[in-house]
Amino acid sequence: MLMPRHILHEFEHALDALRADVLMMASLTDRNLQNAMSCLLDRDVEMCAIAVVDEAEIDALEKKVDAEGINILLRFQPVASDLRQVISAMKLSSNLERIADQGVKIAERARSLAMEPMLDDAVALGPMFVEATTLFRDSVRAYADADVALARGLNARDREIDAMNRQIARELTGCMSRNPDRIEDYLHLLFIARYLERVGDHAKNIGEDAVYAAEAEDIRHIKNSLVA
Repeated sequence: MLMPRHILHEFEHALDALRADVLMMASLTDRNLQNAMSCLLDRDVEMCAIAVVDEAEIDALEKKVDAEGINILLRFQPVASDLRQVISAMKLSSNLERIADQGVKIAERARSLAMEPMLDDAVALGPMFVEATTLFRDSVRAYADADVALARGLNARDREIDAMNRQIARELTGCMSRNPDRIEDYLHLLFIARYLERVGDHAKNIGEDAVYAAEAEDIRHIKNSLVA
């Protein structure tokens, strides 16, 4: 049964508002990551504080997206592609909130490192940060543009970030043995690399949601499902 014209207009407006809030949340999450890594690489403690405070706004947006999504489901009872759009938006907001969590964790450990003498090995995380944030941005673009080809290529790129994390872990473990007085600082770097690896995981999840929204295909847990 087709919606009456005025109901259809209200539904489209509500769906547009939902997507706009998700994309705003993505923008804030991106800024959160940038601030956290600025704290690490530039030793900018002020950026650490901003990253931590900004998470509250992202959390509030996640709650808003959930409320909007539930309201759409209850009020309009959408089906087929419209239903997938609502579900995907709500799932995407959850992954965005978790990425922002990783940003806060990075900021907190970077702030601790900034209180100690400069550790040159911190710059080794720069390339991994670039790869993780690029993957994240592409996942959001895949969702916003319904770019299934882009989304399907994210899994292979996430595996590259996993490999970078393992390599960094080996290098930092070696640094610990050579500089036992800085073990705690190297542990901070190990955890930050792990947080960046988690950013890649959540970006991959966003790509999976983009495919589901566009093509009604659930590609989670399918081996080699997202081939570049």
